Amino acid sequence: MKKAIYPGSFDPLTLGHMDIIERSAKIVDELVVGVLNNSAKNSLFSLEERVSMIKEMTEHLPNVTVASFDGLLVDYMKEIDATIIIRGLRAVTDFEYELQIAQTNHVENPDVETIFLTTSLQYSYLSSTIVKEFASYGGDISKFVPGQFIDRIYAKYNITK
Repeated sequence: MKKAIYPGSFDPLTLGHMDIIERSAKIVDELVVGVLNNSAKNSLFSLEERVSMIKEMTEHLPNVTVASFDGLLVDYMKEIDATIIIRGLRAVTDFEYELQIAQTNHVENPDVETIFLTTSLQYSYLSSTIVKEFASYGGDISKFVPGQFIDRIYAKYNITK
């Protein structure tokens, strides 16, 4: 059985993330969306909120589960018996960074493989950082995130739409 993890902070979950999740779920037997608990980052949403939002959006995918983790990804992968990391690539600049991480993870655990999925063209520019920047100024984020999260995101900035 092929068990993979798609790790990230998902703060907030974007349509680009959902694209990668849905496409990955078709490739592997089981996909864990691993929400990183990174205390060094000042997150817009709490860890619990991010996990809950992803669970809400992946209910229709029977082979997808959502869990949070902290520490090294390769250590968490041993815990859950996963051997594949899924990463989305938007541009060449993503590849350079992601390649270094993939090679480091493989050195740390030779059983771990990384699969890179290029983002669908319509999401190639999209990042959680862009969503937060637009939202913080009250910009239209309807093309960036699932519709049911729009008001929740604006609420974090005390913006009512």
